[in-house]
Amino acid sequence: MNRIILPLVFLISAFSWSQDIVINELDADSPSTDTAEFVELKSMTPNFSTDGYILVFFNGSDSGGDSSYMVIDLDGYSTDNNGLLLIGSGGVSPFPQVLIAENVIQNGADAVGLYLASVDDFPEGTLATQTNLIDALVYDTNDADDVGLLALLGETNQYNDNGTNANPKSIQRFVDGMGVESFSTVTPTPRRENDCSGIPINPVAISVMETQYDEGATFEITFTAESNVTSDLNFTISLDNYGFNSSDFTGNLNLTIPNGSNSTTTTISLVDDAADEGDEVIQIHFLDLVEPIVPSNNYVEVRVVDNDFTMAPWGTPIQPTTTFVQSTQPTGYYDSLDGLAGNALRQALQDIIADPTTVRAQTYADVIDILKEADQNPENSNQVWLLYTEEGRPKLDLQTSSNNSGKWNREHTFPRSRGGFFDIEEDEIADGIDVFWTTKADSLRHGNSDAHALRAADASENSSRGNQHYGQYVGPTGTLGSFRGDVARSVLYMEIRYNGLQVVNGFPNTTGQLGDLVTLLDWHRNDPPDDFEMNRNNVVYNWQKNRNPFIDQPLLVEYIWGTNIGDIWMQSLSTIDNEQLEISIYPNPTTGRIYFSGINNTAKVEIFSVEGKLLKQYQSVDNYIDLDLASGLYMLNLINNNQSVIRKIIIE
Repeated sequence: MNRIILPLVFLISAFSWSQDIVINELDADSPSTDTAEFVELKSMTPNFSTDGYILVFFNGSDSGGDSSYMVIDLDGYSTDNNGLLLIGSGGVSPFPQVLIAENVIQNGADAVGLYLASVDDFPEGTLATQTNLIDALVYDTNDADDVGLLALLGETNQYNDNGTNANPKSIQRFVDGMGVESFSTVTPTPRRENDCSGIPINPVAISVMETQYDEGATFEITFTAESNVTSDLNFTISLDNYGFNSSDFTGNLNLTIPNGSNSTTTTISLVDDAADEGDEVIQIHFLDLVEPIVPSNNYVEVRVVDNDFTMAPWGTPIQPTTTFVQSTQPTGYYDSLDGLAGNALRQALQDIIADPTTVRAQTYADVIDILKEADQNPENSNQVWLLYTEEGRPKLDLQTSSNNSGKWNREHTFPRSRGGFFDIEEDEIADGIDVFWTTKADSLRHGNSDAHALRAADASENSSRGNQHYGQYVGPTGTLGSFRGDVARSVLYMEIRYNGLQVVNGFPNTTGQLGDLVTLLDWHRNDPPDDFEMNRNNVVYNWQKNRNPFIDQPLLVEYIWGTNIGDIWMQSLSTIDNEQLEISIYPNPTTGRIYFSGINNTAKVEIFSVEGKLLKQYQSVDNYIDLDLASGLYMLNLINNNQSVIRKIIIE
């Protein structure tokens, strides 16, 4: 089989217009981040309706099996004055008539087929076929020919898109003066005739100085045409997007580029109201451009930062509190555990948190909404708190494309690849709290979307962690380690919740196992639950109807994995710290001196590093101690009247 390498041209046929519409151009790899990939169709006549047509994309890899992975319904669209229909992502200029997500057209060896058929005819994984096929293009990006895919689609040539970031290329169809059709790989020409003929278009671009403004700010939007207009160009724009509407700004949306000019500007003033609406996103988009005037870009986003965010009364994990949030567990939730030990205790605990009559599983898409609530930054209701990097990030910065810089996403504390979790097509639908699956202890697949073990995390750091075991991965350099107890309790929960999972010593390679147990037990002991973690336990319980027992009853960890294995569990043992030892420790953060109130007689105080190393001991403490330690996070264990309380202490 032959592949095109610039500047070679391959002749295909001498009956190029036997079809009403054909595939005219394809760019599956521009640039390497795939933010400007597109397919262009061309009809024999202009303004041709594509009702009844679909585009089907086939995966020629070994895993893809020459089968469909995406279908685009072309109902409701038509080609333009030049007979062109551009289907692409938002990074393509001029802006596509049919918008698709970034990075969804695979690079090859693959194919795209134009069919006169229904999307229902091509469920995902349908083998490539010539039935109802109008046109097809088999292509690659410096890959070997896929002989099987060529045969299935009745094609004889596979075409190579060998562009680079500096020199992008697309596969383009040409017809010479004799009507002979050929394909060549040259510089992309989206929504323009490949041979530079046709009616010239004049794209208009939207630009702003910044992509983020505070409520109350004023900014300009500039509109610039590629060429000077030959008569006054009047057009209308909109800024509306979900909750952002005309009540949130003032400014002129009916604009004119004067004859002989190529630009105009409007000034937008953002209303500073008192409502806590959360951060919002403006979408600047054209409403009524008419060919040959077309959008160069569109739906340009500008963030409006709401200054009316709320703050929770409890602290972040790096400034923890433990007195504001109470468990919302139902009365008697853990009563069935009393008097049990060993495997009987384990089983009884699983019976509670995996009870198929009450526990629910949500979709993986629902988890985004759960995390926006469960991991909300206590200091700013418009942000999530990021697990490993210990910082707030706007909820709007959720990763939705291949670009992960400055974004957050969903981190599996028990990695999917180690747990054997997977998702299904229905997991892509966020259908809300009242739509759920029944789940049980053997429903291991549901571990993929169990919010007790999913956290908001910096997308780049999530990638850096990968599927490393804890102990191999200890978090970013320079952080306080405030996440360590949280992740320990989340993965220990997973062992009890799902059959087939186990937390073990070391760094195993067996699916279903995660390490390192010794490390995680240390993390649990030295980073006890705080208000932030209890609040997220309450939020997740509201969705899933089960709780993480090691947040509600942290001493249970010792009875299952730690120093009390084999001992009989009684709930009263777990309530001593919170209900009987009423001691105040302040100030926190401190510059060095810590005061105590509520001590009976004298107490013993131990100071540990976040890694669990004992740093200082005070054998007879009355009212205060002086800590001669460097700035950072420490664990304070106070023992009084045979009872103890553990607190995080920050030294400034």
